[in-house]
Amino acid sequence: MSEILAPAGDKNSAFAAINAGADAIYLGLKQFSARSSAENFGVEEFAEIVKTAHLFGVKVYVAMNTLVKNAELENFLRSAAEAWNNGADAIIVSDIFVGKFLKQSFPQICLHLSTQAGVCNAYGARLAREYGFDRVILARETAIEDIREITKIIETEVFVQGALCTCFSGQCYFSSFAGGNSGNRGKCKQPCRKRYSIDRDGFDEYAYRLSLSDLSVGINIDKLIDAGVYSFKIEGRMRRPEYVSAAVGYYKNILSGKSDVRDLSALKRVYNRGNYTSGLAFGQDKNFISSAVQGHIGEFVGVIKVENGKFTVKSDENFSNGDCFKILREGKEVGGALYAGKIKGGFALSCRERLKNGDKAFITTDVALNARLAANKRKIPAKLSVSMLAGKMAKVTINGNNFYGESALEGAKAHPLTVEDIKNCFLKTDKYPYEITFGSIETDGVFMPASSLNALRRAVFGGYFDLITQNNNVKIESKLVIPALNASKNSKTAVICADLNGICADIGILKPNDYSADLYKLTEGFGGQKFLFLPPFMTGAETEKIIPVAESFDGIYCDGLYGIKLAEQLNKPFFAGFGLNLSNNIDVSFCNAEYIALSKELTLEEAKSLSTQNAFLLTAGNIKVMDLIYCPFGKKCKSCDKRNIYTLTDENGRKFPLRRYKTNENCRFEVYNCANLVSSQNFCGALLDFSLEENASIPLGMRGDTEKLKAHYNGNFTRGHTVKPVL
Repeated sequence: MSEILAPAGDKNSAFAAINAGADAIYLGLKQFSARSSAENFGVEEFAEIVKTAHLFGVKVYVAMNTLVKNAELENFLRSAAEAWNNGADAIIVSDIFVGKFLKQSFPQICLHLSTQAGVCNAYGARLAREYGFDRVILARETAIEDIREITKIIETEVFVQGALCTCFSGQCYFSSFAGGNSGNRGKCKQPCRKRYSIDRDGFDEYAYRLSLSDLSVGINIDKLIDAGVYSFKIEGRMRRPEYVSAAVGYYKNILSGKSDVRDLSALKRVYNRGNYTSGLAFGQDKNFISSAVQGHIGEFVGVIKVENGKFTVKSDENFSNGDCFKILREGKEVGGALYAGKIKGGFALSCRERLKNGDKAFITTDVALNARLAANKRKIPAKLSVSMLAGKMAKVTINGNNFYGESALEGAKAHPLTVEDIKNCFLKTDKYPYEITFGSIETDGVFMPASSLNALRRAVFGGYFDLITQNNNVKIESKLVIPALNASKNSKTAVICADLNGICADIGILKPNDYSADLYKLTEGFGGQKFLFLPPFMTGAETEKIIPVAESFDGIYCDGLYGIKLAEQLNKPFFAGFGLNLSNNIDVSFCNAEYIALSKELTLEEAKSLSTQNAFLLTAGNIKVMDLIYCPFGKKCKSCDKRNIYTLTDENGRKFPLRRYKTNENCRFEVYNCANLVSSQNFCGALLDFSLEENASIPLGMRGDTEKLKAHYNGNFTRGHTVKPVL
């Protein structure tokens, strides 16, 4: 068994998914959804959608997958209870510690761990199972080998279609620090979809250097089935209903063995960014980055020919008024065009731009296709038997369930009720999607006014609807006691850098440029506690290779949840990194770690209430804003100059350092903010990130002098979110 899971950003998309044959839908409420720009649902509308979905056996999962601050905790927990009490089949949570708290408080609740939690290997999967989650939604970057191992541990959900985040899920702060809108809180402004240059030959022209093509696993879904994946997820809560319908139909037909080239054609026409990639589960392919075109590219339909000032395309296909096209020249967009009529052997286009011979036309809006997709209607088979006999109450049986009239029927003096009258009445299904067939219908000529017969029909159909959509969730309380914290001061200093020699701090976190190097030599001259930095994403194979190295350290620092179980296995102290996004009392109370780094998106005031004797806050240095699990240079390894630091420059001239590092065989990349952090906080442990510094001891020596640090950064500094709350 498997599940096609479709997005429902609004009511129309929810109905489109259901009508197209989805097995489940996922949606957000008005708050705490990672797609806050989607229309999302109020409580009453949500309850209506749940009933309609359950009528067809379609499950409904509620996404509450944003970071939650202390001031929002009560409302978050109340909203989760409200969703469950109104029939949700599962709540999707990104904060694993809040999820653990919910499960301990209400064992009956079903929880799915969001892709924002970044589960990418067996260690993270085991933690999710231990904390009470029923399913993990895997990071999009998870390798097929790791997917196979994870499915042995816990039920899995994997993305098969839709937009890809350029950053590893749950670790993106680009929108947050570049524009004040947090992607981790559902407010992403998508700076990764802008144009950038990189200071490397062949990449120094402005292009969409970080914009990824849309994911389309297609027939590779068979490999995911073989790996044990249960749920196949379509991304797109911001997409239109016709996209939802086409995507569901495409994958339903693949799974049923009825796939057709027209299914993929339909999918391309409703939305296609970059001609699709099969994704990192199967390795980075040539279509992974869409550097030339940003947005919907549609489907190629022909080449432009210019004659007497007219633009024509040779084609056997029929198009219609309202169809829209995108025109590409040498792979780059040059304009849009409209259908301008049929000609012999093809069709004409109207376009404001001056097109050239050889330009390529791609259809981006197919009016006839959209109408066909919108016409999909799903029906519930409903077999009716009706008995209307004098002296007895009317009896209507629908799919084996009996419903009765309010009083005994009387024989007719005139205009007796006929079988045809009964059939004509019950063929009207009102708002209900029933497909009516009839069993036995008996009447001995009783009298029933048309108004009473109609009222009976409405009562029967409504009663049956309520019966088969009944909410069986065991109700939970919305009021919970949130753990209290005893705030206390931490005066320790921790430093993240690539070489601990010559560093003076309480805790040194070694962040090597190459994990296959002799890391011990990089720590010999350090006298404090030595922690090994582990990135948020590591494959299972990479993690096993790092174990012998980690054993020589005092502990491990990790930006991913998997580090908790890895540290436990190694019997080493764990330093919970920024990537765990610890933002509230529950996080701090439930995170069993020697040390914790509080979220980079907290103000000083918000962080102060979470300050405990083992808590640290980013106080100065470099601000990592993205982790890239792919090569932005298209894996052109032979021509790579293998620098550790590149520069990503936007069209406003802002320069973002791009750091390259190696995990055994693989190169990975990090993007840093264009300005460095300088903060004057003194209530929490000071965590200083000098990942980009050639000699970290220089800025480290300035840690108590903000003016010297500002001078060291040549005035290129920021206070981050320490004063103004992130949206």
